[in-house]
Amino acid sequence: MAKGKDIRVTVILECTACDKKNINKESTGISRYITQKNRHNTPSRLELRKFCPRCCKHIIHAEIKK
Repeated sequence: MAKGKDIRVTVILECTACDKKNINKESTGISRYITQKNRHNTPSRLELRKFCPRCCKHIIHAEIKK
C-alpha cells in the first residue's frame, strides 16, 4: 500500500568547494551527484565525500534543495 510520503527520496549532492570558490574559472557548472536516501534513517541533510572532477580531488558533497 503506497502512502502519501515515500520513505526513500531522491536527493542531489553538490560540491561545497566549487560552490564557494570557483576553482576552475574556465569550466562551467558545478559537480553534482544524484542519489537516494532513507527519510526515516537520515532526516537531516546528507553529506558524502565524493570525487569532484572540477577540483580533481575528493571533496564533501552536500545535499541541496531541488
